[in-house]
Amino acid sequence: MEALQITTSISARSPPSTLPSRATRRASAPVPFSVRPSLNRCPANKTVAFATIKERDSEAFPKFQETELVKEEHEGVVGSYSVVEEETPPLERAKYSIVFVTAEAAPYSKTGGLGDVCGSLPVALAGRGHRVMVVSPRYLNGVSDEKYANASAIGGPVKVFCFGGEHVVRFFQEYRDGVDWVFVDHPSYHRPGNPYGDALGAFGDNQFRFTLLSHAACEAPLVLALGGFTYGEKCLFLANDWHASLVPVLLAAKYRPHGVYKDARSILVIHNLAHQGVEPSTTYENLGLPPEWYGALEWVFPTWARTHALDKGEAVNVLKGAVVTSDRILTVSEGYSWEITTLEGGHGLYELLSSRKSILNGITNGIDVDDWNPASDEHIPHHYSIDDLSGKALCKAALQKELGLAIRPDCPLIGFIGRLDYQKGTDLIRSALPELLQDDVQFVMLGSGDPDTEQWMRAAESSYKDKFRGWVGFNVPVSHRITAGCDILLMPSRFEPCGLNQLYAMRYGTVPVAHSTGGLRDTIENFDPYANEGSGKGTGWTFYPLSKESMLGALGLAIKTYRKYKPSWEGLMKRGMSRDYTWDNAAEQYEQIFQLAFHNPPYVR
Repeated sequence: MEALQITTSISARSPPSTLPSRATRRASAPVPFSVRPSLNRCPANKTVAFATIKERDSEAFPKFQETELVKEEHEGVVGSYSVVEEETPPLERAKYSIVFVTAEAAPYSKTGGLGDVCGSLPVALAGRGHRVMVVSPRYLNGVSDEKYANASAIGGPVKVFCFGGEHVVRFFQEYRDGVDWVFVDHPSYHRPGNPYGDALGAFGDNQFRFTLLSHAACEAPLVLALGGFTYGEKCLFLANDWHASLVPVLLAAKYRPHGVYKDARSILVIHNLAHQGVEPSTTYENLGLPPEWYGALEWVFPTWARTHALDKGEAVNVLKGAVVTSDRILTVSEGYSWEITTLEGGHGLYELLSSRKSILNGITNGIDVDDWNPASDEHIPHHYSIDDLSGKALCKAALQKELGLAIRPDCPLIGFIGRLDYQKGTDLIRSALPELLQDDVQFVMLGSGDPDTEQWMRAAESSYKDKFRGWVGFNVPVSHRITAGCDILLMPSRFEPCGLNQLYAMRYGTVPVAHSTGGLRDTIENFDPYANEGSGKGTGWTFYPLSKESMLGALGLAIKTYRKYKPSWEGLMKRGMSRDYTWDNAAEQYEQIFQLAFHNPPYVR
């Protein structure tokens, strides 16, 4: 091949990664070079002349096919020099002091996905070298709760000024899995029920309870000597949902004007925009904020949403305050980050969120791959893996026997796991069930919530004794057995910020059929039998619009594929099982957002 002459002008004392300074380049993607002598070293303080590459190989140098270099001659040339590509060493990740503020964190407290995220993501971040604290209430459910048995009192009482007075909170701490789990103790967290209410409904003082949590969380990094020293002022706060949304507002309104937390940053993590912590405007003075900050939380209901003609619709919206003052905003899937900027998905905040699109991102949640692992799950009767699926059929047979259904490998078994409410689309299942069960299928539902839907499940079980089973309530072992034993998991959610059940299902080789929304659209790839030269691609089916007809159509395709195209079905199962939805993968994406949060100055009014 034609010889290519290149000339460089580099001092012999230049670092190896220095680019040729006198070369004329037209390369679209330059890569650092080093110049290595092939004979003798050039004497110190001399100038390198030229090097010769005998062949120009487009395979060996694909990024430099358009390079032009000009020949120059200098004194001091010793030997010939070759130009070689040198890899850039990876940059060391920045380490942060991270403070999660959340109403729930598994295994201490959990009602849904929020508890899963705040119980698993901190552990993954700690494993990547960050210092992590999780601050949540110490719920005692009316008695001393054994979940906090390993948590010890730390520090002294802290006074919080809000709701017209002084309130004393105490802190308990447990160090586990590299994370400081800090619990805020106050009598308002000791009552029976779940974190938000009891059988009679939501607690009437939830605004007070979570205002207290936010104030205490801002104090914790300053006053608690965890592991011998405090987290200090240069923290990264992750405020999760409306319960912790006062944290960014407090940093901007209460602390930074006095020079405290001037180097801290805050990220709002939205798990469900439908809940925003809206209360009457008269409650603003209870929040412990300066009067001039009322505008950050001000909220006015549209006319149609007001209770009567004299109602001005004036309110305070805690989540809105966090949207205004946070340094970054995250949702739990990329699709949901777009949906909340639309009229349909924005729940009244779409215009404000659209104005903050430049700091808005979405990251899909991970799952606990140790707890949800078909090869070792203690809750299922038979284990299996992507390399040996035989245990899947045995799990199905065991589930059919447990539910009192006919043990039939050829009959598709469809499952639903979730809250029985409007968001989860259970009304769609109710309307479609008579038509669906005309086919030769079996259906099992697990969940609790709307009393009317619970009663319908009991009635449907009586009407379709050979085909339908309804399990009212929630049972963790049963949810694992349904996930492992079913062939298809149905998720007709109206909106789903992320969704975890479809991730669990795919890990267990159960094929999801879901409404194309939020995290469901992001994580489920529609099946295409003709892709990849006929070997197929995809992990399930999504349907749109949200209607009985489109849902039954997607289920019909899944049922037909299960019955008639077994190789394609096995491909669906294995592709789902091979997906990487670990928390470590999600944590790596969170780190990128952390860097962006510290790239710009914090919010200052």
